[in-house]
Order: sequence, then C-alpha cells, then structure tokens
Amino acid sequence: MGLLSRASYVLRSKFNALLNRAEDPTETLDYSYEQMRDELKDVERGLADLVAQKKRLEVQRERLEKNVEKHNEQAREAMRQDREDLARRALEKKQQKLDQIEEMEEQIASLESTQHDLEEKKGQLQDRIERFRTKKETMKARYEAAEAQTRVSEAMTGVGDEMADVGRAIERAEERTDDMEARAAAMDELTDRGVLEDQLSDEDAIDRELSQGRSNREVEAELETLRSESGQSSKRSETASEASADEAEAEEAVEADVDEAAVEAELEELREEEADADETS
Repeated sequence: MGLLSRASYVLRSKFNALLNRAEDPTETLDYSYEQMRDELKDVERGLADLVAQKKRLEVQRERLEKNVEKHNEQAREAMRQDREDLARRALEKKQQKLDQIEEMEEQIASLESTQHDLEEKKGQLQDRIERFRTKKETMKARYEAAEAQTRVSEAMTGVGDEMADVGRAIERAEERTDDMEARAAAMDELTDRGVLEDQLSDEDAIDRELSQGRSNREVEAELETLRSESGQSSKRSETASEASADEAEAEEAVEADVDEAAVEAELEELREEEADADETS
C-alpha cells in the first residue's frame, strides 16, 4: 500500500469514526421516514400526471369519434348529390380518424395498465411507510430509553465523558494542592533553618535561635516547677499514709484492751458463781 493510499485510508477511517459519533439514530430514522414520504408524493404526482394524460387522450378520441360521424354524414350527403368524389374524400378522412382512434385506444389502454400498476405500488408503498413509521417510533423509544439509562449508569459509575473531565479536574486540583503544601512546608523549613529570610520581619536567624533558646528555657522551668509540685504531693501522700497507719494501730490497741477487759469481767463472774455454789453445797 502506497503512502497516498495509506493516508486516504486513515482519513476515511477518521471521517467514519467522526460520523459515527455525530450520528443520531433518531434523526436518521426521521430522515428516512421523510424520504419515503417524498417518494410517495412523487408516485402520487406521477399517477396524477398519467391520469391527466389519459384524460387528454380520451378527449381527443371523443373528438375524433365525432369527426367520424361527421365524415359519415358528408359521404351520405355527397352520394345524395351524386358527388362520388366528395364521398370518397369523406370516407378517406373517416378512415384516417378511425386509425387515429385505434392508436389512441391502444395508448389509453397502456396508460390504464400503467395507472393500475402505479396504484398498486402506491398502496404497497403506503403500507411500507406505515410499517416503517411504527417501527421507527418503537426504535426511537428504545434508543431514548437506552440513552437515558446509559447516561444514568455513566453518572453513577463515573465513566462518562463529563464525569471523566470532573475526575481529571479533581486529580489536577489534588496534585496542585499537594505541590502547594509541599512548597509551603519547604519554605517554612528553609525559613526556620535560616536559609531564607522573612523580608517583612526585623529578626534574623540569630534572633530566631535566641528566641528559641529562651522558649526552651521557659519550658524547662515550667517542667521543673511541675516536678517539684509532683514531689511535694508524693511526700504529703506518704505522710498521710503513715498517719493513717498509726491511727489504725492505735484503734486496734484500744479494741484489744477493751476485749481483754470484757474477758476478765466474764471470768470474774464465773468465779463468783462457782464460789456461791460451793457454799450452798
């Protein structure tokens, strides 16, 4: 395949693909339907012209038939006047008119046959157009339903052209946002390290480091304060625990003393009861 042939093939392929994308089946069906209706109108116009031509021939035939009668009368009148030569001329004209009438009758018969064929074809074309119209409306309804379903499905799944554009826009926005965030972080890092100076600030890198040192010392001081407060709280907790232990031991000792006194009292009562029993016996 030569270079020109390949180029022509590629161009035809591109053109066909473009036509396929641009083609709307509903418009194509409507156009085909209108074309068929135009053909029917052409048939109707042709049929009307044919009938008009047949009518003109019939009028001419009637006129010739009248001339035949006229020539008959002329021939009779000539014979009554003993003018055989005139009678012969009238009969010759009569024969010419009869020949013309015969030729016209053949033409009229041919036109009538053509008219009959056209009427049948017209009826068949009308039936075909009606069937096509019904099929056309059905196909249009199916196509529109499928197109709507496709649009909904593409919108739901995000595979349509518009949704693809939206997806690409979101991706570009995310990429640009990431770039801007990375650039901002880089600028902050370079500024903190003193590589870049803040043109709107009077502080230089040394001032920022000194300020950072003061901030660190303040933080350490606060931490030391918190440690001291935490240590005092621990000591108070230990003292409170020791006091609670001493109080518990004292309470236990008091309870023990009370229990021993009660036991001794009960023993004394038992001794007295035994002594009274011995005296009685």
